[in-house]
Amino acid sequence: MKPFSKPKTQVPPMIGWSLEMVLDPEQELFKLSRIIDWSGLEAEFGSLYCPDNGRPGVPIRLMAGLHFLKHTFGLSDEQVVAQWVLNPYWQFFCGEEFFQHKLPIHPSQMTRWRKRIGEAGVEKLLALTIEVGKRSRTVTERSFEKVIVDTTVQPKAIQHPTDARLYRKVHTAMLRIAEKEDLDLRQSYRKLMEWGFRKHGGYMKAKPFKRARKVLRSLKTMAGRVMRDVERKMDDAAFDRNKGAMILSELILSQKRKTKHKIYSLHASEVECIGKGKAHRPYEFGVKVSLAVTHKEGFCVGIRTCPGNPFDGHTLEGQLDQVERLTGKVPNTTFVDKGYQGHGVDPGRSRVLISGTRKLGYTLKRHLRRRAAIEPEIGHMKSDGLLGRNFLKGMAGDAINALLCGAGHNLRKIPARLRVLLYLLPGRASAALKDFLDQIGIQSFPQPTPMPA
Repeated sequence: MKPFSKPKTQVPPMIGWSLEMVLDPEQELFKLSRIIDWSGLEAEFGSLYCPDNGRPGVPIRLMAGLHFLKHTFGLSDEQVVAQWVLNPYWQFFCGEEFFQHKLPIHPSQMTRWRKRIGEAGVEKLLALTIEVGKRSRTVTERSFEKVIVDTTVQPKAIQHPTDARLYRKVHTAMLRIAEKEDLDLRQSYRKLMEWGFRKHGGYMKAKPFKRARKVLRSLKTMAGRVMRDVERKMDDAAFDRNKGAMILSELILSQKRKTKHKIYSLHASEVECIGKGKAHRPYEFGVKVSLAVTHKEGFCVGIRTCPGNPFDGHTLEGQLDQVERLTGKVPNTTFVDKGYQGHGVDPGRSRVLISGTRKLGYTLKRHLRRRAAIEPEIGHMKSDGLLGRNFLKGMAGDAINALLCGAGHNLRKIPARLRVLLYLLPGRASAALKDFLDQIGIQSFPQPTPMPA
């Protein structure tokens, strides 16, 4: 059938209307923006700005809101800024009164703002999401009495390190330094290096490993010759300007199979090789991350990086300190896996139950079986958030990305919890909860249309 022509509406144009008048008040981000204490956040970070000098800064709510949206929906800095222009709900969430048609900031300003607030400031953003969780009744004070603690790996955005690839990167870095410092090299080995790299990959695929090792030695020799040639011909001032690359290149060319604290990347020298016993991924290259979630809801109440790949048990004390700092109380019971044997936590501070513990009552056995519930929470942080691949620079970037992933995980939990209570289970939501949600401005979601008989 031919479609009908759409009649023109008689509603007056919306030019000049505020977003609060146009948007749906039942939308999740609309409601969530009303619960967050933006004024407290602005007062907290206001001291980081000079009051009477320099260019006026970008509004703190806009910067914090963009970071919340970025880690809630798993986007990059460029993507979240580009989509902000297209989404009026995102603009209202970030404090805009009217719809904006231009980009709010350059994506690089998000990097500078993260450096400005630092790790301590990002931890305050995570604490803010915990307060929002308490205000929306997603978690309660009793939820903080029992937590689950586990560790995972936050991979870094680097290529899989192989000796041939590292030698090639050293060679490329030396040629870049020679070009920048205007050095006349004796021989560049540019074409031979490319030929040898492809030849080594072909031999490793076809598995004549003796030939592959021979080509690998040639790659190392060529990279070493270029590096020594550059080192001889540069002066002291040029060496100081390129000291980092020169030292890392020397370490890469001198490290052996069993060398400790190897260098796996030139641009991210802090990367560590961590084995977690996974059959599909025996080794991961990044930093170890410890996280704590509530026992019942899976709400993130603590997440921190642990550089140096420490023993899991040695990370538990610091993790409990962070949980106390963010929630204001030490959990009564902490559930961990067998990797935390010998943790050394004082039993008077928190009772630590390890998987496989025997001679427990029925209730504790049932609670201990739920320790594995932290695994899907880690999976959601990696697949839905940005914990699966960290693009931020340095050890500070590792810590900041992990904390923001915890904040984004909480902001995904809050609307999901409200949907379950008010939409999927309308008959089981208590009248007291509905009254509380009405007080904070969250109305019931529209009921689904019943199926015909």
